[in-house]
Amino acid sequence: MAGDTGMAGRVALLLWAQTLGLAGARTPQLLVEPPWVPAVRWDWVTLTCQGSGTAGATTWYKDGQRWGQRGRDHITVTKSGTYTCDRPGTELSSPVTVSDAGLVLQVPARALLEGDTVTLRCRGWWNNTVTSVSFYREEEKLRWHRGGTELSLSPLRLQHSGRYSCKGWVEYWASKEFQESQAVTVTVQELFSVPVLEGPPEPTEGSPLNLRCLSTRSPLRPRAPLLHVFYRDGQMVGGSWGSPQLLVPTVGVSHSGNYSCEVRSEDGAVRKSSARLRVTVRRVPPSGVSLSAQPPGAQVALGDRLVLSCAVAEGTGPLSFSWHREGSGAPLGTGPRLELRHLGDNDSGQYRCRVSDGDSVAESDPLNVTVLVPVANATITPGPLAPPVRAGDPVTLRCSVQVGSAPVTFTWWHNGQEVAQGPLLELGDVEVGHSGTYQCVATNQLGQDGHRVFRALSTEVALEVTPQGHGDTVAAGVGGTLLFLVLLVGVTVAWQRWHRGAAREHQERAPPNPTAPPEEGEVLYTQIVTTERTGVSPRATTPQDPPVTYVELRGPHGRHQEHGDIYENVL
Repeated sequence: MAGDTGMAGRVALLLWAQTLGLAGARTPQLLVEPPWVPAVRWDWVTLTCQGSGTAGATTWYKDGQRWGQRGRDHITVTKSGTYTCDRPGTELSSPVTVSDAGLVLQVPARALLEGDTVTLRCRGWWNNTVTSVSFYREEEKLRWHRGGTELSLSPLRLQHSGRYSCKGWVEYWASKEFQESQAVTVTVQELFSVPVLEGPPEPTEGSPLNLRCLSTRSPLRPRAPLLHVFYRDGQMVGGSWGSPQLLVPTVGVSHSGNYSCEVRSEDGAVRKSSARLRVTVRRVPPSGVSLSAQPPGAQVALGDRLVLSCAVAEGTGPLSFSWHREGSGAPLGTGPRLELRHLGDNDSGQYRCRVSDGDSVAESDPLNVTVLVPVANATITPGPLAPPVRAGDPVTLRCSVQVGSAPVTFTWWHNGQEVAQGPLLELGDVEVGHSGTYQCVATNQLGQDGHRVFRALSTEVALEVTPQGHGDTVAAGVGGTLLFLVLLVGVTVAWQRWHRGAAREHQERAPPNPTAPPEEGEVLYTQIVTTERTGVSPRATTPQDPPVTYVELRGPHGRHQEHGDIYENVL
């Protein structure tokens, strides 16, 4: 046990010497046992010269003079004085004083670090009793001392460093003497350095924040356990941990503030705080604003529902959203989603989404919303030609819709068969084969893919084409009847004239030919009404008064009759 104590004292003294900076690579260390300085002669002090060089070549010195025998690395001191040692190729060791004074103040011969407990003892010569002891630091009396021959400093602080001494009455065999010790130096070393807090002062919102509390342990206690505590605006964050880092995985604006860290010894006796570090979390301004629509393409039919969504590629919150349509002053809504129900044709236009973080604003590219009006009420409009339609007449039919968003396509059907595309059906000079029912289909659709198609079907229109020969026969029959009547009237008039002029004229005249053609310049007109199909006019979609066509019959020489027009209604 005594050997262990001696070894501990040597190690402690060596560390103490290194701490004081008295040890060098080529300087031996002088250890003292018992481990107190200054040593006292009555403690039977053992000095050991330890360090580089050959132990058997150690040389000892007392009060600057070679002393004792060469070759021993340790000696037992019986006389007071100042001792040093060296070895070949080394420098002189640090001195150790062995005192024989009447009152001695001793300090442990070891390194003194913050947080330690150290006891200074005031000893009388050859352990004589000392009374009324008082202690001094830098020649000032320590008034907090409660008496006794020992002064305890716990826990040690850097400010405890200084020169200490003691005074008191030393009892001898037959008397008392008031004495004062020589001053001794107490040096308190740092257990760890004052921490420095490092980290980014302006992190971006959403990024990690890593703060490091940097402090260096004393080389005398490189494994001393330390605790690290972090504070923001004076409030503890993160708790007490052995790690010198504070990691916030995702930092927000609320993490802004004044940060500091505190390093503590394991028992909390030593605490040191860093300077404050101002951390300001910067928001990421919104950017990359985009719109999407459901259904895709933002093409909807009248009365449908449309949902627009606004997304932000970058930007930290809180973010506000507003919706705008070109030409509309007030916002249409707020939030990242805009739902439009029962769309009307006036809801078409370019829509934008604006995003703001309170400091900056970003806007999306415009999204064109198209509200399609389905086609309705397809109607066929006949051309200007009035019935009856004879072979060779030009006929054009037009199809139109009352409502419907462009583009509108038109398809023509003849007797149930598709015959043409487009709003106009130009039949040209019609033939009998053009007779029948005609119908048009108007169509528009949503999107290029035509995923929704709208159709409007017109009512049927009947077209009856009369052959050219049939029309001549009718005209000839009517003309023959009219000619017969004309001839009959002519004969009658001629007979009357003959009868009256028989007395005056002696020349007989023959009777007129009732079948003779009309004289030159005669023009006959007749009125012909074409027969309608049941309920449907060949040229109209709604029943009307039967149209009237006037057919002009020319005389043999092609000149119109100026007077005496005759009209006959043939029903």
